Amino acid sequence: MNVDLHCHSTASDGSLAPAVLVARAFENGVRVLSLTDHDTTEGLAEARTAALGLGMQLVNGVELSCTWGGATIHILGYGFEVDAPALVEAIGRLHEGRWLRAEEISRKLAMKGMPGALEGARAIQMELGDSGNAPARPHFAEFLVRGGFVKDRAEAFRKWLGAGKLGDVKQHWPTLEDTVATLRDSKAWVSLAHPSHYDFTRSKRRKLVADFIQAGGHAIEVVNGLQPADQVGSLAILAREFGLLVSAGSDFHAPGAWSEIGVYRPLPEDLPPLWCRFKNDQPTAVV
Repeated sequence: MNVDLHCHSTASDGSLAPAVLVARAFENGVRVLSLTDHDTTEGLAEARTAALGLGMQLVNGVELSCTWGGATIHILGYGFEVDAPALVEAIGRLHEGRWLRAEEISRKLAMKGMPGALEGARAIQMELGDSGNAPARPHFAEFLVRGGFVKDRAEAFRKWLGAGKLGDVKQHWPTLEDTVATLRDSKAWVSLAHPSHYDFTRSKRRKLVADFIQAGGHAIEVVNGLQPADQVGSLAILAREFGLLVSAGSDFHAPGAWSEIGVYRPLPEDLPPLWCRFKNDQPTAVV
């Protein structure tokens, strides 16, 4: 694949610095890349410098957290100006909320005999790169491994950090409608990230897509890494039904983890790819 519109660096919960990530993407054949860190655009400047040096097209990207139907949902934004006032304000609120969330995770782990989690997770985060953002659950997982509380990261999530576990602290994210509005006000193209990752029934997932469109969304991420082929097929049906653009990406976080940068299942050929709306890093007029 020569396009990857979903990946993460040390600016959020990835393990590679933005410049290193860009170089790895280039080595894997990617020529159009979007860095979509969680709730931050901190890594984009470094990624852009690296991409320019390699002759790659870097599209400004971000993955924003929000709520819908009692669940945390992720929304991808592309092609915005990083200093767009609506986006800057929204990210500022998310930044503060993520620090409060990290403090609460640490407090809960300490109550179970695992003290110093915030400091430990922050130290691990700083080993990877100098980020001003709060440590995320992967950093806490590595702290638990190094502290001997669990044998590996999988056990850390299974016992303490995964969905419904003690460390799964619910954040007061903005609503889906507000998040899409923020991105639209910032002149971004807006895509619903990995709709199949949410533990929804088929009818609830369809309702999510319908509400996303009603809020002003443009596309859905039909392909996310090496997700099962039947999920790609189901999402392709939704994209056709609603007449949506589609996005695709590896959702890369770290070497040897969920997926490799630039590697994901093929996108059905009849679906209109969102990246065809990008030109020289800037989108055509958002409608």
